[in-house]
Amino acid sequence: MPFCTHCGTNIEATAAFCSKCGSRQPGVPSAGPSARRAPGEDWLQSMAPSTASTLCYVPFLGWVMALVVLASQRFRDDRLVRFHAFQGMYLSVVWLLADIVLGSMFGIVGVIGRRTITASLKLAVVGAWVYMLYKTSIGEIIRLPLLGELADRSVAEQSAGRL
Repeated sequence: MPFCTHCGTNIEATAAFCSKCGSRQPGVPSAGPSARRAPGEDWLQSMAPSTASTLCYVPFLGWVMALVVLASQRFRDDRLVRFHAFQGMYLSVVWLLADIVLGSMFGIVGVIGRRTITASLKLAVVGAWVYMLYKTSIGEIIRLPLLGELADRSVAEQSAGRL
């Protein structure tokens, strides 16, 4: 009977993982849950939840990490990380609204007025991204007005759907 390469516990000859410490055993073909993992998802398995939450607020690119977090098995049951993913994604939607919708709506005001209004809104969104990036990196939980409520509802709806 072989032994775990990490902790020395007796394991089955065909075991891909140690039953005591959970470490992967070399030389065993992966036929378990890791075989169903999407390509490139291994880096997500080693990522700390706080890091994943923080990356959801990176300006202009946080929505990509938010989608990765929401689609991954790794954070499927972590309500806090999913909350930050939704809130970060909704913040990106606010950016798009300020850029596309409000930019075209204020065409009546004139070019200078439109640029001033949309630039002010965009600056506010970038400020919110930076603020949330900092607060999340130090472990504080901030619920933005309206967006935090939407994120809470989204997490609650997904959790209720899995029951």
